[in-house]
Amino acid sequence: MLTREDCLALDEADPFAAHRDLFDLPAGVIYLDGNSLGALPHAVKTAVARCVEDQWGGDLIKSWNSAGWIDLPSRVGGLIAPLIGADRGEVIACDSTSVNLFKLAAAALKMRPGRKVIVTEAGNFPSDLYVLQGLAQMLGDVNLRVVTAEELPAALSDDVALLLLTQSHYKTGHVHDMVGLTARTHAVGALTLWDLSHSTGAMPVDLRGAKADLAVGCGYKFLNGGPGAPAYLYVAKRHHAEFRSPLTGWMGHADPFAFHDDYEGGAGVKQALSGTPSVIGMVALEAALGVFDRVDLVALKAKADRLGDLFLDLVAERCSGMGFDVACPSTGRGSQVSLTHESAYAIMQALIERGVIGDFRAPDIVRFGMTPLYVGFVDVWNAVAVLAGVMEKGEWREPRFQVRGAVM
Repeated sequence: MLTREDCLALDEADPFAAHRDLFDLPAGVIYLDGNSLGALPHAVKTAVARCVEDQWGGDLIKSWNSAGWIDLPSRVGGLIAPLIGADRGEVIACDSTSVNLFKLAAAALKMRPGRKVIVTEAGNFPSDLYVLQGLAQMLGDVNLRVVTAEELPAALSDDVALLLLTQSHYKTGHVHDMVGLTARTHAVGALTLWDLSHSTGAMPVDLRGAKADLAVGCGYKFLNGGPGAPAYLYVAKRHHAEFRSPLTGWMGHADPFAFHDDYEGGAGVKQALSGTPSVIGMVALEAALGVFDRVDLVALKAKADRLGDLFLDLVAERCSGMGFDVACPSTGRGSQVSLTHESAYAIMQALIERGVIGDFRAPDIVRFGMTPLYVGFVDVWNAVAVLAGVMEKGEWREPRFQVRGAVM
């Protein structure tokens, strides 16, 4: 087992050590929740201040042209594209993940006329399931086939229009075989829609290599764009000619400032735009993406795996017999680890009070994000030491840790 001194030595040799200095991390806090809300990059504060004070405050509406606000969705999409194995013209930043899921799922049904089945995974992120349920209710003749991960290949039959999956599961971190499941989906003539919210910025993603059709993701987790940051969507270039967004807003028009009464969609993925982009949010996300400049995502994921393995090994050594079970795979997981405990919520609140910030997922999961750009090996060692102390002293049993907040 590694000692704390070993972990300090690993941090000294870490090729990503300098990236930690790009973030505004509070003193005395071990932040293991970047898979829910990424930490604040220093560059974001500067960019947002300039946007608010100089552009909005000084140049006012002129900034749509002078500061290039109107091009932000395409510019930000272009920065995300290499992180997901896509071309710049295949990705655009806009709206929220849920709205983008609706747009792409509805478009996929139109692209596969006569097919009325959407396959997804039981226990998928709830918003993904809720969007599909709402779409099916609205259209009336769409059937959702919700199956376990093991049942997915068998559920793909010739009546399926779309397979919608989250690549890295939000609770367990299990990573689906994108290449294999996409190939199986194409074999029955259906399309794939991948939710990359827990993948992008944390692990290599190769949509092009997997021959994926459609994808979405959020900007506020591993991309560090801030709370409520704009999301993004991907449409493979080979589908641009037939892709039609169901939300035909003015920003998706071929010539939005001509103000024609009738809609004519813009070229390619541009027509996925609907309303006016959230400029301040886009500016923040654009600045945040700078931390990935020249980052080797394969090496980044290798570090995340080592951090996660260390965490699980230390828990096995220091928290044995304390009621924890491992809820994540030993291999093939995203950049997080998960444990179950019957008092998971209270334990997490006690950890947070002690400066170790992870999160809770109902009904019984404590989840820890291994964001390798700013989490180090000694952070993991210290976090497990705090966890063991909380459990040994029974701190989590205190009444104040049983009170549940609105956000958990």
